[in-house]
Amino acid sequence: NKCTERKTRRNKNHKKMLEIFFMRNVWFNMGKADILGASLSEQEKLPPKWKSSEKSCARVHVLPKSLARGRNGKQEVLTPVVQARRKAGLLYGTLLPPSRSQSQLLNSLTKKQKKHLRDFGEEHPFYDRVSRKEAKPQTCQLSESLDTSSSESEAESEPEQVSGYNRLLATLKDVSKEDEEEEEEEDSVIDETEMNLEDGDSDISVEEETAVESTDMQKNPFAQHVNKELKEKEIQAVATNPKTTHQLKWPILGQLVFSSRFQQLETFKPPKDIDLKSLHLQKPLESTWIKTNSQFLSGPPKSSSPFTPLQKELFLIMNSYRDLFYPERTALKNGEEIRHVYCLHVINHILKANAQVLANNSRCRSQKRGVGDDDDFRDQGLTRPKVLIVVPFREAALRVVQLFISLLEGDSKKKIIVSNKKRFNGEYGSDPEERPPNLKRPEDYEAVFVGNIDDHFRTGVAILQRSIRLYAPFYSSDILIASPLGLRTIIGGEGEKKRDFDFLSSIELLIIDQADIYLMQNWEHVLHLMNHMNLLPLDSHGVDFSRVRMWSLNNWSKYYRQTLLFGALQDAQINSVFNKYCVNVQGQVAVRNVPMTGSISHVLVQLPHVFQRMEAENLASILPQYRDAVMSHTLIYVPSYFDFVRLRNYFKKEELNFTHICEYTQKSGVSRARHFFLQGEKQFLLLTERFHFYKRYTIKGIRNLIFYELPTYPHFYSDVCNMLQATTRGEEAAWTCTVLYSKYDAQRLAAVVGVERAAHMLQSKKNVHLFITGER
Repeated sequence: NKCTERKTRRNKNHKKMLEIFFMRNVWFNMGKADILGASLSEQEKLPPKWKSSEKSCARVHVLPKSLARGRNGKQEVLTPVVQARRKAGLLYGTLLPPSRSQSQLLNSLTKKQKKHLRDFGEEHPFYDRVSRKEAKPQTCQLSESLDTSSSESEAESEPEQVSGYNRLLATLKDVSKEDEEEEEEEDSVIDETEMNLEDGDSDISVEEETAVESTDMQKNPFAQHVNKELKEKEIQAVATNPKTTHQLKWPILGQLVFSSRFQQLETFKPPKDIDLKSLHLQKPLESTWIKTNSQFLSGPPKSSSPFTPLQKELFLIMNSYRDLFYPERTALKNGEEIRHVYCLHVINHILKANAQVLANNSRCRSQKRGVGDDDDFRDQGLTRPKVLIVVPFREAALRVVQLFISLLEGDSKKKIIVSNKKRFNGEYGSDPEERPPNLKRPEDYEAVFVGNIDDHFRTGVAILQRSIRLYAPFYSSDILIASPLGLRTIIGGEGEKKRDFDFLSSIELLIIDQADIYLMQNWEHVLHLMNHMNLLPLDSHGVDFSRVRMWSLNNWSKYYRQTLLFGALQDAQINSVFNKYCVNVQGQVAVRNVPMTGSISHVLVQLPHVFQRMEAENLASILPQYRDAVMSHTLIYVPSYFDFVRLRNYFKKEELNFTHICEYTQKSGVSRARHFFLQGEKQFLLLTERFHFYKRYTIKGIRNLIFYELPTYPHFYSDVCNMLQATTRGEEAAWTCTVLYSKYDAQRLAAVVGVERAAHMLQSKKNVHLFITGER
């Protein structure tokens, strides 16, 4: 029995060894062809456990340890094919212990190459290292049973020979890391969209969808705007052509001024009813918008419109890709309502642009090389960022991102992936316990300064089909959200070494929200930003120039950029930005409603208001009458910080008894100045508008009030005038108020006294006009 057992063991071991050597023979003679890629006739000749199947893949690719090295631990003599594979660090699908050269070779591979190496057991043919010396052919003596298999393997290996085109491609080296990252992100976007197409209810293929989309492109406002072609003659004539204007009155927005520097000027009126399908919203916005905007809608959901009356008219202008200036955006009344509308427009624009890129990617794959026109696939800019949203505080950026998530998420069943969400909420959110509990401020102050009011930030957002990536690098982002200060620090100035503004080169949609607050921060940052918009980049940033639109290559991007400007007031500086930097080919629309009643009607105290028109810019004619000791407790309200510095230096030079409070004054200095002014130890108090905007302190002890210039915000006039009643000591009869203005302050004057009175005051020959408020 023992002898028979030994014989059977020997026979089994002998069969195993024969099978292993048989496998090695097949492997060596097949060359690059894997056993998994062998023909059926070859696989039939293999033992059952070595045949190719999903379950036996691991078994087929296992190399026994006894064959890895020869006897006495010496390295076995291998064929050139196995030696090449051992250099790559892979044999039969398993990584051998890599040497130093092998580890260096693995480190030099990109993520895509390593993935292809794991999946298919060899490098992609694109990255084959073609040697200039031709390898000598090696002859092997094979058994008769393997003649057919070797002939078939040779027949299969013939088409895999490297062609001249592949040799040229193989000479390309050192692909930049940025290109690889962008390619990987595009592939992830493609994979997600393909998954969404498979998970959908409809069985429409990608080609059929692109065909349906191409038929709808003619009516799509996005396609009409992007595919509109300009000629050089039209671009050259923009600088000389006068701006053509046309006025219309809409039910909610009021008086609109349509203007354009191009020859064609088209106007339209809003329809009574709006259907979401007619707006060409990208999926899934048709379903998610109604749920997101439900807090502003009233009435039953079936009968009510998906938009409020204000949102409907605003979105019609946005969807036509015209520039828009709306100066009646307030944080108390319609701030969130407007934010919802432009977030819908932003997501709709991004989804359409990404869908166009994905459709062209699939067409490029299916289409043969060299067939068709390359201009058909031009769907990108010189850089990836398409939308720039400028907001003043981190709280506004947080709300914008939350709206993006709700618009893309829709139903609670389909949750989207938001990367870095916890970090974003921590950095952009706020702790309610940090706010002092007994702080009493006006309602407009509470609405503006809510949450995190840090004004130095910038972040990138990448929008994918089922995910949002926060804190994405700028050149991998679709949307940029930043403050003017955050952009100013990265754009830099002339002469600075570290500066970058290439990410602004292909901005197609610029949104400046709460523009009036930037007047209180630093308006120079906004002007600096506008001067660097849509310039040609200094670096290529890995762009595929065959996919870049022609108008972007021609440096005509500013003529295709849509600018949406929202603010709370009509101001000359904001108007100049809109008139100078907005040259959209579709035209501009500005809301120009005139205030009939000014903020002077909100003054509660009985007070004479003397409006004195100044032809020269000096205070010499006004100040002497206030130098008398009787005219003590005089507050001088100065809107501009530069004027404040000039006045402070003048008061020091004249050695006047004064104190001052500005936005840079410390708390101890503020309390000391308020105390001296209340007690009468200081005759004059200089107060800046920015301090009043950020602090809203009530200054007590005012008897005489001088407005060095009309305030930027109209309601600041009534706020400061009503401070006189903070201390009532029977001195109401001696109160005075003097306002200085010039012909250049027409807009601010109309906001304070009304349009009709302002027109009469500016056209009158008299320089002094008197108003009395608080009469019983």
